[in-house]
Amino acid sequence: MKKIKYLFVLIFLGAFLSCEDAYNIVQDGEFGEEATFKTVDDMELYLNGVYDYASDLAEIKFTAIITDELGVGNQNAGQDKELGGFILNSNEGLADNIWISQYSLINRANRLLRGATRITPDASEVDRYNSIIGQARALRAYGHFQLLTYFSTDLKDDNALGVILMDRVPDTFERLPRNTNGEVFALIESDLQFAEDNVIDRDMTTAPNSKPWTYISKNFVNALRARMYAYRGNYPLAKQYADLAINNAGVTLASAAATPFSAANFYNPTSTTNPYRRMWQDLSRGEIIFSLDRPAGTETVASIFYFNRTQFSGGPFHDMGRNLFNLMDSSAGNPLATGVVGDIRAYAFIDPTSKVDQAGPVITGVAGSAPYYTDNNQAFDVYKATDVLCIDKYPGKPGNDLGNDLKIFRLSEMYFIKAEALVAEGDLNGAATILKTIRDVRNKNGTAQPLPNYANATEAWADILKERRIELCFEGHRYIDLKRLGSLANVGIDRYSRDCESLGACSIDLTDYRFTMPIPINELNANPNMVQNPNY
Repeated sequence: MKKIKYLFVLIFLGAFLSCEDAYNIVQDGEFGEEATFKTVDDMELYLNGVYDYASDLAEIKFTAIITDELGVGNQNAGQDKELGGFILNSNEGLADNIWISQYSLINRANRLLRGATRITPDASEVDRYNSIIGQARALRAYGHFQLLTYFSTDLKDDNALGVILMDRVPDTFERLPRNTNGEVFALIESDLQFAEDNVIDRDMTTAPNSKPWTYISKNFVNALRARMYAYRGNYPLAKQYADLAINNAGVTLASAAATPFSAANFYNPTSTTNPYRRMWQDLSRGEIIFSLDRPAGTETVASIFYFNRTQFSGGPFHDMGRNLFNLMDSSAGNPLATGVVGDIRAYAFIDPTSKVDQAGPVITGVAGSAPYYTDNNQAFDVYKATDVLCIDKYPGKPGNDLGNDLKIFRLSEMYFIKAEALVAEGDLNGAATILKTIRDVRNKNGTAQPLPNYANATEAWADILKERRIELCFEGHRYIDLKRLGSLANVGIDRYSRDCESLGACSIDLTDYRFTMPIPINELNANPNMVQNPNY
């Protein structure tokens, strides 16, 4: 059926319906709420569908394209060229996707919450009933927070315009204005508190095959709070909840050196024994706090980069940005490599079928032409065909060549948030110790890494931002990280010159209005009370 992109029609109906369907509210064969919600089992069944609406795929794609995570793949025929060149306006499809995706999640959660009011649970089911409501409210909080993250100009300002607060299923054609950040955050706080008080964590020991980390837990609440407070600049609370998330995760940082390293074992798609690789192949939990399950037949994250499979022959229309690769690469032949020998991420995030060209000469007088693994005298089409860094962070899984679970919260992010909080406190050595911990555990050779020595806070912020850039690449963080930390670290978008020569622009200033997304044109057209973000 034809997809309607108007938020208020979508929120009322809870699905993508045709125009005629918008008038015929009760369709033939449709179950109304009175039939859908009769028992707590019905609530549980509906909750599973709410989880299906949770996603950060559009955020991952948008971030990768508009920042410095991607290069132009050898099969690229113009894909994403405009956004890569910072052409961003209210017609941008990914802005629309994020807006619709998160409000669809919120709408589904609200429908469950409204349906739950029809049910009076037996005494033996009260706790389960409240746990289901808690999970729905936590998912609603996540949806609202994602929207604020991308569409609010300043998360640190409670009086700034946020997004539409949606705590109920609205009337059919309500036109609601944007609420302030403070108003939306108040709802998020309320939802998270209810979740903390009522969610029953799934037992890892009695249900090992149900992937409990793909369901809302109390530690999901800790992790979301830690991220939320870090983004808002409230570092005392960010540190408090990061510590809680770390201490209650039930997992440790995924080790790179737990087993002897061999490429054959590491890249085995079904039986690798490397804990870090197993996490990315969805063979084990690793350090995941919360992820979204993506079985075969659902959305595929690696389709952001490839047509068919996650390898050189799989049609890579995007590959890894060269400057990002340099941060991981330690090859002697790469004069710009700054990576550490043994960094497991140089293996985990780059497919072994990648085609890495050899270093070429510097072109005198040409800015940014220092040698990488390519000949700068090559024509661009030759360059992109002979130097292809195939992204392998999402290597696929059996029966799903382009699909992997979406890792929403990992333990390493909580360590980074704690490091940020320590810098904000003035404890530069404490922050350095955390980054050393991450680097130690990511070394496949088990080689202890040096403790950084920061001369000032700017150096510490820059090192945190660098390590986040490597560890959290292609997880949807870089765009927001640059917006909130770039000026503190004196770091901006950092593309290799040849990665952007076909795009028309290599960077934008950190104060540029495009570090906030535009309200989608479809929302503006449908809602006369909607206010666009500045300069769009």
